[in-house]
Amino acid sequence: MAENRSNTLHGLRYLLCGILIGAGAILPGVSGGVLAVVFGIYQPFMELLTRPRTALPKYWRWFLPLGLGWCIGFMGFAKGIAAAILLSDAVTTWLFIGLIVGTVPSLFREAGKKGRGFSAWASLLLCASAVFAALFYISRVADMEVEPNFWWYNFCGVLWGMGIVIPGMTTSSIMMALGLYQPVLEGLSNLDFLVLSASLPGMVLAVLLLARLVTWFFRTHYAIAFHGILGFVLASTLVIIPLEYSGLVEMVFSALCCAGGFALAFFLARLEKK
Repeated sequence: MAENRSNTLHGLRYLLCGILIGAGAILPGVSGGVLAVVFGIYQPFMELLTRPRTALPKYWRWFLPLGLGWCIGFMGFAKGIAAAILLSDAVTTWLFIGLIVGTVPSLFREAGKKGRGFSAWASLLLCASAVFAALFYISRVADMEVEPNFWWYNFCGVLWGMGIVIPGMTTSSIMMALGLYQPVLEGLSNLDFLVLSASLPGMVLAVLLLARLVTWFFRTHYAIAFHGILGFVLASTLVIIPLEYSGLVEMVFSALCCAGGFALAFFLARLEKK
């Protein structure tokens, strides 16, 4: 009886963790990979991907509730965010910016755990400059919003997959700069077959193909990898800052949501530290 109760509690815990990690994958500024680290799931998950024969017998009990919870969090938050963007794109974007900025201090501390040499700073500057130049040109100079199709939805899935296996990397900002974030969220929330058949397989493939590479790169070049991620986050955030508002009320709500997003990210950072 006691063993069954313990198994049930463990299953509920992994279900809840999966919901939060799935929500982190869909929310800009909240990394699903970071939340997996917080809950002690990232290392077993990467071990399962890189050494399945030895990892599966150890972790098979939590795989099903975790996967189910991830699907609930990912799809459920997709619907909520799609509705929020329709109400006010600027306010929703500032909420995301607050979330992103709130994670920067913890990311900076994490990046410096193994020192900050010249190569680490060079990685930060190079990644930040390259990402900012590319996204700024696409979204502000060329004013280009790509036409959503199967291949672009697949690209979005690949980005989400990268965010799962690379802790701290929030990739939704790129989708926002390209004008893909809202259509892909609406497609997911409406269970659109085209979006699901493109983005979800792209995500799975990215996770499977990148798992070994990411594990090796973080093990051998930790500071360079994490400072590059930090540069990526900073540059992609600057590009999505809204420049147009409907009035003073929207500006006030944008400021409040930015502060609220920062507070939420600060809380998650403290949770990670604990």
